[in-house]
Amino acid sequence: MKIVVSIGGSVLAKDLQPEKFIGYANVIKEIGKDHTIFIVTGGGKAAREYIGMARDLGSDEATCDFIGIDITRLNARILIAALGNAAYYEPPLNYKEARNASLTGKIVVMGGVTPGQTTDAVSAVLAEYTGADLLINATSIDGVYTSDPRKNKDARKFETMTPHQLIEIVMRTEMVAGANSPFDLLAAKIIERSNIKTIVLNGENPQNIIDAISGKYSGTVIEKEKKVIPGNKIIPEINIKHHV
Repeated sequence: MKIVVSIGGSVLAKDLQPEKFIGYANVIKEIGKDHTIFIVTGGGKAAREYIGMARDLGSDEATCDFIGIDITRLNARILIAALGNAAYYEPPLNYKEARNASLTGKIVVMGGVTPGQTTDAVSAVLAEYTGADLLINATSIDGVYTSDPRKNKDARKFETMTPHQLIEIVMRTEMVAGANSPFDLLAAKIIERSNIKTIVLNGENPQNIIDAISGKYSGTVIEKEKKVIPGNKIIPEINIKHHV
């Protein structure tokens, strides 16, 4: 099976602890014995700090994006170091390089690609471009909720959902300033158009990724043919005409 795993910087490099990278490396190498693996690393706290500094100094948003991309690639290089000979020797700079690197039989680890595109979107496009069977988003929450569970105690988690439902949730959370969404809108739309089976799970414990691949997980599965509403209640239609 061909698998793309997006690892949020908030779980991989929150405090730049070697143990976290080693833990992920061990799990990724285990998965790589039986599957073709692509990893996309996020920027996390360091990226936010550098971007914030650049903004304070007057940098434009595209420049800030490039700075964030550089940080995601630094995280990728650290993970490559932890993976050793199991990994392709450097982070690919684009999707074509990533696919070509996978032909070596090595685990491919990359960061961001282009300004205006989050690593969520990178992982979705990479999954589409490489014909991946599964996309896993290892993040700081344990699935997709009706709203941000850290702000709303009544938020309900989806066990399964359709890509269209994911887009509705993302649209709703992105319209609220400071809201936290498991995917950005571009990533959600890529998942919808390609019907990529996607699992959103808590990445704090890397073992959750192995469990998800084997069918034992507690996250959210996103598939076109499945539609389950949490609490068996219908979520009202989201009016998106005012969203830009």
